Amino acid sequence: MARKETSENPGRLKQIALTYKMTKRVDPKVTLVVAGVGIVTFGVLLAIGFLIGHPIFAGILGFVLAFLAMAIIFGRRAERAAFGQMEGQPGAAAAVLENVGRGWSVTPAVAMNRNQDVIHRAVGKAGVVLVAEGNPNRLKSMLAAEKKKMARIVAEVPVHDVIVGSGEDQVEIKKLRTTLLKLPRVLPGAQVTVVNDRLRALGDLMSNMPIPKGPMPKGMRMPKGR
Repeated sequence: MARKETSENPGRLKQIALTYKMTKRVDPKVTLVVAGVGIVTFGVLLAIGFLIGHPIFAGILGFVLAFLAMAIIFGRRAERAAFGQMEGQPGAAAAVLENVGRGWSVTPAVAMNRNQDVIHRAVGKAGVVLVAEGNPNRLKSMLAAEKKKMARIVAEVPVHDVIVGSGEDQVEIKKLRTTLLKLPRVLPGAQVTVVNDRLRALGDLMSNMPIPKGPMPKGMRMPKGR
């Protein structure tokens, strides 16, 4: 058990260090901001402690709250930096969907065309959410086709569609998770399971794609989408 804990701690520390380096590269002020939050929090609590005559207790409490505040601020800025690097990258929406949280079942790439405009599917208590990334003009027809398919299979379930981007009527990648979590929950857990089972029978783009056995022939092209 001791060996396991020892081996896990360096992994966590390394992950924190890598996260800090990535955030620092995108957000050069992160060190000053996080340190400033910690110092101010600790200073305010310590000052209150002197005023009420309990500086030691307030100092300990201030240290704990300062550490907590620093962790929260660092986490938010790290998340913002990560979303900033992901924005505009193919597959960014799928990466966010995979981390939406419990209660959501995500199937990446349920539809894709030769221009690599892609639609992902998420199913939860809000119903079915089709999340598209790519060219908005091309995605509209793809989304319409997917919605028709959903209407045939799960007609009683609400189907939402989201286009990821920074334009009008689009959702920024950093707001995608929040957008899904704000959708009204209208399905009970049992019905979510039923919907998932029906849709899983469809598979996804990769599972439905015929792949020859053995090495892929040279010059082989991906099949054209819609």
